[in-house]
Amino acid sequence: MAQCLGQVFSKDKTFRPRKRFEPGTQRFELYKRAQASLKSGLDLRKVVQLPDGENINDWIAVHVVDFFNRINLIYGTMSEFCTEKSCPIMSGGPRYEYRWQDGDQYKRPTKLPALMYMNLLMNWIESLINNEHIFPTRESLFLRTFSRCAKRY
Repeated sequence: MAQCLGQVFSKDKTFRPRKRFEPGTQRFELYKRAQASLKSGLDLRKVVQLPDGENINDWIAVHVVDFFNRINLIYGTMSEFCTEKSCPIMSGGPRYEYRWQDGDQYKRPTKLPALMYMNLLMNWIESLINNEHIFPTRESLFLRTFSRCAKRY
């Protein structure tokens, strides 16, 4: 078991460490509140509602980062077993194929092996999360574009 975990969490693999909220910050407190409510078996509608007096942008940011961390764990585990040969296409079953386009290196939708697609996707998401203009680390300093973007999705 320890050997398997060592392979999954090896620094030279594609697994990324979790993003953390700095203790003592408002986001850390929001994160703790969200985690406590998820573990208590409450109604999911109530769990995702904005707590009274909290900034919606901070609340959304906490959940985006938490979701990224959870997906990252799944990705880190699967990347050990998915190779270019075993997963030659990023697909959602036999009817759907995902193609990568970033406007820089891939200007047109491009068919990629699943591992490469996921690596590009995780890097892109991480770059957004680490971008101070999109996810500022100081509470409530979000640009208007974040609110507009959040409303769209």
